[in-house]
Order: sequence, then structure tokens, then C-alpha cells
Amino acid sequence: MAIDHDRLFKEMIMTFFEEFLLLFFPHVHEHIDFQHVAFLSEELFTDVTAGEKYRVDLLVETKLKGEDSLIIVHIENQSYVQPSFPERMFIYFSRLFEKYRKRMLPIAVFSYDSLRNEPSSFTLQFPFFDVLHFQFLTVELRKQNWRDYIRHDNPIAAALLSKMGYTENERVELKKQFLRMIVRMELDEAKQRLLIGFFETYVKLSDEEEQQLRNEVNEMETKEKEQVLELMISYEKKEKRNIAKRMLDKGYDVHTIHELTELPVEEIEELKERC
Repeated sequence: MAIDHDRLFKEMIMTFFEEFLLLFFPHVHEHIDFQHVAFLSEELFTDVTAGEKYRVDLLVETKLKGEDSLIIVHIENQSYVQPSFPERMFIYFSRLFEKYRKRMLPIAVFSYDSLRNEPSSFTLQFPFFDVLHFQFLTVELRKQNWRDYIRHDNPIAAALLSKMGYTENERVELKKQFLRMIVRMELDEAKQRLLIGFFETYVKLSDEEEQQLRNEVNEMETKEKEQVLELMISYEKKEKRNIAKRMLDKGYDVHTIHELTELPVEEIEELKERC
């Protein structure tokens, strides 16, 4: 099943909008009045020339501190390379401005895996005259060194470790540091599951790597070790229960589900009664 990158990033940034700005754009964060934040409905634009439809990822209506007038923050996640992306950002900007007639701050998050130098502007000019110089803020996740973010008690930082620059042999350490961040922040269960689900969508350890991770966690200091292990076990059990529910929906018998998920038979039968 294809990953819906835009949906995942939208849910993450909607949940942690303030933390997102604080992490990547602190100069913006200091001016925003977070007492007034409203998420606007999705906007769908049709490119008649290309015959394609584009949906704006996230629009946030807010205010600047000390001002009554509203502004709009437009955040666009770009999960694939598109040479014409700056032009598309300008088209979004112009159409959104035409509709809302408010000051707008455009932000692009580049989340694909390749390393590129993405432009942050779109220009229309002649040899004799510059017609337009449109700019937008950017963050290129793959260019970020994940180790620079593990001391941040910021949930967005934790989740986006999975899309930052790391090597294959750093995957176990990456997940270990991610789990330590989650434990340290003491988030509620819903937010923990959101972050873990996002992270594991992009970083799936092999069985051997998972065993290496457990071995390394067992070598941690006692209190932190217990907290991280509890988090791992709790999430693994919830995932097994979700798998069991899906298998029950598809008609698998209890004993087959028990063999594949290692959940107790009594627990699976209890799930079956609720289905």
C-alpha cells in the first residue's frame, strides 16, 4: 500500500504546529500569537494546462503578537522531486491570496530522500526589468543531521528524525534515541502513538536490528531502561492487537492469529466478541 505522505505530515504538523515553527523557524515563532490558531479547510486547485489537480496541504489562520489582523500560514510538504515546484508554490500563493486577501507566509517542507539544492524562490524577469521575485521559507529534511536534534524536547524533532540524514548503520541508534526522546517528553498516549506510528512508517528495523536495539536498551541506566522497554512493549502489543483485529475481520480463526501474533488465545477471543 502506498504511503500517503501528505496526510501523515499534515496530521503531524496540525498536532504540533507551534513546535514545528519553534524547531525550524524560531524567528517566525517569536512573532506568532498561538492563542489564535485555526486550521482552514482544504483547497483544491486545477491546473488546466497540465490537466492535474493539486490539494494544498495545510492552511493555518493565526495572528501576529500585538496585531488584530489575521495572517495565513501555508505549509506544503513535498515528498518527491519536482523541478517546477517553486512555480507551483507561487500559483498556490496567488490563488490563496485572491481568495483570502490576507498576508500569507508560505513554507515548504522537502521530505524526499535524495539530496538536492532546492530553490526557495520563483522569479519572472526580463533583461531590462524584474517583474516578480516570490520567496518562501524552506526546510530540507534530508540535509539535517539527526544527531543535532536528539537533545530537543520537541515532538516534531523526534518524529522527523526518521526523514533526516542518517546512514544505514545508524538505524538502531536512531530509533534508540527516538524512544529516549519520547520517554523524556512524557506525552499522553495518543501523541506517543502518533509519533511512533509516523517514525515507524519511515524507519522499519529488521528482526536482527530490533534485537540489537533491545540489547542496547538493556544496557541503559535502570530507570531509563525500564521506561523505554515499557514503551516498546506497550506499542508492540497495541500493534499486535490491531493486526489481530484485521485478521478477525478477514475471517482468520483464533488459533491461527495466536500463532502469528503470539497474543494469548483468551485475548484474541475477547477481541472477537467485540468485533
